[in-house]
Amino acid sequence: MDLREVVSALNDFAPLSLAAGWDNVGLLVEPSPPHAVSTLLLTNDLTEEVMEEAVQKKADFILSYHPPIFTPLKRVTWSTWKERLVVRALEHRIGIYSPHTAYDALPRGVNNWLAKGLGACTSVPLHPSTAPSCPAEGTHRVEFSAGNTEHLDTLLSKMKDIQEISCLTTFPARVEEEEQTRVSLNCSQKALLEVVALLSQNSLSHKTEILLLQKPLLPHTGMGRLCTLSEPVPLSDIIERIKSHLKLRHVRLAVGMGKTLESPVKKAALCAGSGSSVLKGMDADLYLTGEMSHHDVLDAVAKGISVVLCEHSNTERGFLSELRDMLAIHLQNKINIIVSEKDRDPFQVS
Repeated sequence: MDLREVVSALNDFAPLSLAAGWDNVGLLVEPSPPHAVSTLLLTNDLTEEVMEEAVQKKADFILSYHPPIFTPLKRVTWSTWKERLVVRALEHRIGIYSPHTAYDALPRGVNNWLAKGLGACTSVPLHPSTAPSCPAEGTHRVEFSAGNTEHLDTLLSKMKDIQEISCLTTFPARVEEEEQTRVSLNCSQKALLEVVALLSQNSLSHKTEILLLQKPLLPHTGMGRLCTLSEPVPLSDIIERIKSHLKLRHVRLAVGMGKTLESPVKKAALCAGSGSSVLKGMDADLYLTGEMSHHDVLDAVAKGISVVLCEHSNTERGFLSELRDMLAIHLQNKINIIVSEKDRDPFQVS
């Protein structure tokens, strides 16, 4: 498959609009076209060891869950390991793509996979995603009526000079038994201030309405998950389930105030990776994530919420096997998809 065809299919599989605004997702390194992709390597973290593996296995394309390029690079030299990744990728004509938080929000994504470790449960996103294109433009809709056509034309002419206004339409309306013109427009938050100021200077407008254009929620899509178990399970049993699912011998545990290992867990809030900001303030018996700040753990424990930390990438890496199977179907088995054997969490228990 051509690289651009692969990228288009990946964007269709998980729209990049689902990613957090701070994230750096999508195609990060592109060899000069045309570039054919026959082998795709999946990895959680693109390290130099994984890059060497990709070269040895003759991969044409790497999908790295975490973006190897996050902060801007001022130069591409051999002096730092992230710069060397870019150099080697271009030398060996290997494209690099990262989905990161787009896969976190995906209904069949990383957090959905992590929730399977709890056992039978139902789950909903902690922070639901909204549709990116509905409404297509603007954050607010302004509607008003006017009776004086001449003055209205002058007003509309001034409004058209305001930036970030769209969908400006007029239609006849009958207001208080008087024939008038109804005006409707979409605008941004910034443009709204200018529109309101302009209307306040003109007494010809009547029955002005300002509506907040709310985007609809996407079903089963969003950051984190709140999982309700089919039946309460002792905390000790949940820990064993998590360790088995993640293939870990050890996890870190902070038991909630007033709770014990025998305390029942009915609701668990989880977030793969670093979960502090996503889990904060959520009502649950248990928080499950890779890492949290010390003080956020203390806050949770004080509220009687137990916390299980498994290290950042341990809560993500196991998803790659499921991802391989899903992408094989999505890409119609046109390319060879392999999971890195060198990718691993940098921490170990010693």
